[in-house]
Amino acid sequence: MSEEYERLLRLAREQTLPPVATWEPDRVGEIDIRIRADGIWFHEGTEIKRRAISRLFSTILRREDDDYYLVTPVEKLRIVVEDAPFGAIAMEVAGTGRDQSLLFTTNCDDHVVASKDHPLRMGSSHTGPKPYLMVRDGLEALVARSVYYRLVELVEDEDADELCVWSAGARFVLGQAKMEDER
Repeated sequence: MSEEYERLLRLAREQTLPPVATWEPDRVGEIDIRIRADGIWFHEGTEIKRRAISRLFSTILRREDDDYYLVTPVEKLRIVVEDAPFGAIAMEVAGTGRDQSLLFTTNCDDHVVASKDHPLRMGSSHTGPKPYLMVRDGLEALVARSVYYRLVELVEDEDADELCVWSAGARFVLGQAKMEDER
């Protein structure tokens, strides 16, 4: 494994988050915070430029059904998330084929190994396929286009019908292989 992969894996293991899933505050409301589809955070229409602030907010983010909230022990405030609350902006690879492990870094400094507990899934839009990675507790990261291209380079050709990659012993389908028309 590369030194960078090992460093990021160590950070992922050391990361601790507040227990937002256990907090049930009495005060519930809304706050004018929006996470745009490209992962940029806004407050009252103004971009939050201090990364440390959006990083802090990301640690108290919780999803309930289709709604997202910033949760503390005393209040729960609904925010708007246009697509996914995180963006997977980088990927490190250790190993090859079925023995490989894919470690993603999000725009909020989460480090996540794709696995059965943190699956990759494919969505779609009018612009084409959209890959997502489960970060934690129903919170996903939209995989950046450049990272998706790197994923496609790792596709295994084991099954002519599906394009798949492996990570931490789990198989993830990225799409269907196109069959040539018989002439």
